[in-house]
Amino acid sequence: MAQNVDAVGNHPNSRSAGKKKAGFDLQTFLETSGFASQILECRRREKIYTQGEPSNSVFYIQNGGVKLSVVNKFGKEAVLAILGPGDFFGEGGLAGQRLRMRAATAITHTTLLVIGMKEMIHVLHTEHAFSDRFLNHMLSRNIRIEEDLVDQLFNSSEKRLARTLLLLAHYGKKDKPHSLNLKVSQETLAEMVGTTRSRINFFMNKFRKQGFIRYNGGLHVDPSLLKVVLND
Repeated sequence: MAQNVDAVGNHPNSRSAGKKKAGFDLQTFLETSGFASQILECRRREKIYTQGEPSNSVFYIQNGGVKLSVVNKFGKEAVLAILGPGDFFGEGGLAGQRLRMRAATAITHTTLLVIGMKEMIHVLHTEHAFSDRFLNHMLSRNIRIEEDLVDQLFNSSEKRLARTLLLLAHYGKKDKPHSLNLKVSQETLAEMVGTTRSRINFFMNKFRKQGFIRYNGGLHVDPSLLKVVLND
């Protein structure tokens, strides 16, 4: 998950760049550049879009969290990712997808910036600093998908849960606290990990007793949980 919105470089043609500005601030650019966009406020569990809808806009998470999922013809849902502030999603139309291939649901009160597909394509072509940042985001997402696949194929459900918690807590991200402010239920964790809720509950209690996680105004994930992932 690309949760970081730090400066990532500047470009002289950027409308948001100052004369001597040292870096490109994505959040500031999106809020002040003046290209066509709208703010969307979503309640917890509110559908942002469903599978099969026209893929005509890209979303940027300003606050809150979003669950991406797919549903098969029998109605079974599989969670693909949990995204948070600083993430883009819904970009399939940029690659020629006319319809949404997955559903997006708010998992807490969420504020989104909605960018029309035509405007998104235009700004990617004209704002080099923005396109560099967006490309970095997409590459990071692809790497994460590959890692998730390897995780599902070769690791136990306990290791997969530990890795999921570390990723949700932004482990390894500079200046990011290892705590989960998003209200991710055990049902959602079970869907992400590919196991049952009872197994998730068992492992969460085990992690708590071992001191890897604690509950104190939210879920805090200690970096030492990495030992579970690395343990053979």
